[in-house]
Amino acid sequence: MLRINNIEVVYSKMILVLKGMTLEVPTGKIVALLGSNGAGKSTTLKAISGLLSGEGGQVTKGSITFNSEDITKLSADEIVKKGVFQSMEGRRVFKHLTVEENLLAGAHTRKDRNHLKQEMERVYHYFPKLKMLHARHAGLLSGGEQQMLAIGRGIMAKPKLLLLDEPSLGIAPLLVKEIFQNIKQINIEEGTSILVVEQNANVALSIADYGYIIEDGRSVMEAPVVSLLSNKEVQEHYLGMSDDGRKNYREVKSYRKKKRWV
Repeated sequence: MLRINNIEVVYSKMILVLKGMTLEVPTGKIVALLGSNGAGKSTTLKAISGLLSGEGGQVTKGSITFNSEDITKLSADEIVKKGVFQSMEGRRVFKHLTVEENLLAGAHTRKDRNHLKQEMERVYHYFPKLKMLHARHAGLLSGGEQQMLAIGRGIMAKPKLLLLDEPSLGIAPLLVKEIFQNIKQINIEEGTSILVVEQNANVALSIADYGYIIEDGRSVMEAPVVSLLSNKEVQEHYLGMSDDGRKNYREVKSYRKKKRWV
């Protein structure tokens, strides 16, 4: 469904962030993109969704195709209409609007607006808590509730491909587990393809079919999830595991790039 072919992304015409990034998302699958802070994960999503221009960035080399159509130079609203929706890092909800109004905003590009109430019930099916809070202003929701709302707003756009940027960020562990279970349920029931960017490798790989590891602006490893989970380097540097069992976080957070996968 999605193919990123050797793209380079430059900010402010001088800062090279992606340096030949390549990635694919098959139809109906969940793909996890893992990596440390500053590796280029969010930039990859913004390149797909057309949001780079608002931050002074642009794709200078390579191509991005969605359903065999080149979308590299399309604007963000055109890409949404093609069926790609990005849920931004930091739960970018409209805090002054209610839950229901936020969900309706997610459907603003749709032409078939006669069944929006039914579509909203689909969101409430995945996130029942939002139904109880439908009249509450989004700014009064907890972090986990706002993340549910951000994903639900994406569902309202009826995307073929859903891009999720750090959905676990700043959320309590119990809610993280619930949200990722819901993401998997959306994938299964709706057939929505999903590309999820995460620093929490354990939770991302628990629902994904395939994974990529990005370092310094390029993909350095890709494999089915089963293979990634059994890889010793991945276990040590991304899952906090070693032959002796689980490592202390302080021992693994300062991972030195050994370039073993390049």
